[in-house]
Amino acid sequence: MPCRAVLALSTMCLLAVGLSGAAAQGLFGAPPANAPADSGAPSANPPGGAVEPATPPVASPPTDNVSAAPIQPGSPTAVVRPFYDQVNLEVDPSERSHFIDPAKTVLDKSDALRKSGQGECLDPNMALDNADYDKDEIDKSLKTLEAINADQAKVVVAFVVAGNPHRLEWKLKKVGGDWKITDLLSVTGEWALSQYQCE
Repeated sequence: MPCRAVLALSTMCLLAVGLSGAAAQGLFGAPPANAPADSGAPSANPPGGAVEPATPPVASPPTDNVSAAPIQPGSPTAVVRPFYDQVNLEVDPSERSHFIDPAKTVLDKSDALRKSGQGECLDPNMALDNADYDKDEIDKSLKTLEAINADQAKVVVAFVVAGNPHRLEWKLKKVGGDWKITDLLSVTGEWALSQYQCE
């Protein structure tokens, strides 16, 4: 019985490593052309001079066939996902409880500017990187990658609309046991919500 458990655990670890690599490859695209290739094989000249035989890399299944893990309630991804299910939530004052400074201040100032009749400061599709909202296209291509470090988190979101890839990074902080959005950055468009001056 212990051998089976070890075998099952090692198989799951190999699959997890393969899937995470495949998922990251699909999310972040191909490595730059000048990036060194990592074949998974040991160096021909390892330290100490001994040469080890090369082992072939473990094949990963294509990302199209990988089913996404369910979003954990209360996770940073669970806070971000609704912004892709319903357009314009980021500028909806009733959703402001999901934000803290610096993002909250910018959004509040944008609301005040709009109410004063002086116009709009923010694009209503910021979560979509200013792309047109096409729920079917977004649902088909949306990928998220979450990283948590103590009370800080980042959720990278990637999707394709009208053939154009978009990547955004949501920054979050844990406050009172809940994840709150502190900023939204477009990797594709090179802008950050916190940098807007809505005055």
